[in-house]
Amino acid sequence: MINMLGGNRRSSQQRAQGDADAPDDLGPAPAPADLLLTEDEKEGPEDRAQHGPFDTSETADTHPYVDLGALKIPPRDNLVLKVQVQQEAQRIMAVSLELDGVELLLQPFAAPKSSGLWADVREQLRASLTEQGAVVEEVRGVAGRELRARTVDDDGKISEIRFLGVDGPRWFLRGVISGISFDDAERNALAEQLFREVAVDRGAEPLPPRDLLPMHVPVAPDQDA
Repeated sequence: MINMLGGNRRSSQQRAQGDADAPDDLGPAPAPADLLLTEDEKEGPEDRAQHGPFDTSETADTHPYVDLGALKIPPRDNLVLKVQVQQEAQRIMAVSLELDGVELLLQPFAAPKSSGLWADVREQLRASLTEQGAVVEEVRGVAGRELRARTVDDDGKISEIRFLGVDGPRWFLRGVISGISFDDAERNALAEQLFREVAVDRGAEPLPPRDLLPMHVPVAPDQDA
């Protein structure tokens, strides 16, 4: 059963990133899968089409999803799904999944057909995090290259946050994993599975690259007649 909640609560990821890193667009311009880095600079796991994150054209029509517009989320027992809403425009800015202490923030963006965004976004994010005092390293994970940041708040509490990105067919999906330690192998594997289970619906509407793809209030699979 999925608990679906709404609101504009600032998540722990957003506090660590700073408001500038959770916008409605991305600004102007061996066990881990091998990184796919093609001539057009799209980045992601080589097995993305088979194991996600998926494009909706790659998923069977009978596969159950909670429909949020640009994002389709597989239902799971005890999964808490929250939407972060920009109150002035009443626009969904991000979707947060919470399960077993894991928090995963998701944002889907429009992207060019022949090139990717993650390489540029990753460098911009690294610079922003470093400026905020975080210790940042780049590693290769199951979804390709990612950033791992350690931050310390005013009370001395250390937070460890992972930033994932995958370039899909005309879309870019960004994920932020928080609430767990880098050393927690079991829950990091769960977070990675949640990220890779997601399907992105780019839609046919022309949108400039880096614009946030439109999302709507969740619709459970049995409500989507």
